[in-house]
Amino acid sequence: MIAKKKKTCPKKSQKVYVAVSGGVDSSVSLALLKEQGYDVVGVFIRVWQPNFLECNWKEDKRDAMRVCAHLGVQFLEFNFEKEYKKEVADYMIEEYKIGRTPNPDVMCNQQIKFGTFLKKALEMGTDFIATGHYAKIESHKAGRYLLVGKDTNKDQSYFLWTLTQEQLKYVLFPIGGYQKKEVRKLAKKFKLLTAEKKDSQGLCFLGKLNVKDFLKHYIKEKPGKVLDQDGKIIGKHSGAVFFTLGERHGFKIFQKSPNEQPRYIV
Repeated sequence: MIAKKKKTCPKKSQKVYVAVSGGVDSSVSLALLKEQGYDVVGVFIRVWQPNFLECNWKEDKRDAMRVCAHLGVQFLEFNFEKEYKKEVADYMIEEYKIGRTPNPDVMCNQQIKFGTFLKKALEMGTDFIATGHYAKIESHKAGRYLLVGKDTNKDQSYFLWTLTQEQLKYVLFPIGGYQKKEVRKLAKKFKLLTAEKKDSQGLCFLGKLNVKDFLKHYIKEKPGKVLDQDGKIIGKHSGAVFFTLGERHGFKIFQKSPNEQPRYIV
């Protein structure tokens, strides 16, 4: 007999530390949990920022604070600059140096959001943490299952694949069962100032950036030749470590391929 799926439903009196980024997803997550009766606290996570990168973290923090004030919940700020620099930024740089292409978003979730943040939140007495990820968690006799979110176009379960059973039992994903358009509607229902705010894109916490430009501040360029499958020189590049298998952008080509088909790194 196949056991019926059972969704985890903690007691409403329990405390939840919600990671608030100043965006619509985390804002709605906070509002939903408060509406459901949980004792919620909004937590803005501050991380390391390179001095050459334009970042709107101060604006994001202000938006997060205003959302918390609007909902009447406590606002906290956790500073994880050192942890982020070591576990995410330095890790990414070192991986590229040895010719591997890392996934900093996966590492950010593993080490910062569900590592350092979870640990500190539990030490401060929370029962759970929550984030605005589009993913779901279901509890079975065999353990907790990380599932794809309802909105498959926004699903983020892939970036959470490293989460352990020990971590999952303390985690809530309030908007995992919603479509993005539904989240926007909820934001308007709750009269959140983030209702129309554009989605953040790019590297975890740092936002949109050109990875190659970022890496060139830490890795010396070593120009080389681009060869086709027959060994013929067809272009040049700024350094092999800046490229990834399957990529087809970023290098200069002197000679177009037959039928002008795109060329890929192999």
